[in-house]
Amino acid sequence: MNAGYYIYYRIQADSAGEASRIVGALQADVLKETGVRGRLLHRRDDPSTWMEIYEGIPDEKAFQGVLRAAVERRGFAAILAPGSRRVSEIFVPL
Repeated sequence: MNAGYYIYYRIQADSAGEASRIVGALQADVLKETGVRGRLLHRRDDPSTWMEIYEGIPDEKAFQGVLRAAVERRGFAAILAPGSRRVSEIFVPL
């Protein structure tokens, strides 16, 4: 059963450009290492709340390791708003 990962967080208000660059780089890393293409969205009513979406994950353990390494390697924590963190929700088909 292939899982879908929905990861949301708030970025610093003045870091949208840097955040876009960092998330783009980490999603490129994930694509290269897993073949899974991520999508990036922001809330319609709050542009500082972002969501990464990764669907069709056949091997969750391997995917999580690759994603975790990419987040660390790309210095993702620097763009988070104070008090924010990456929150992951994982869904599977019914």
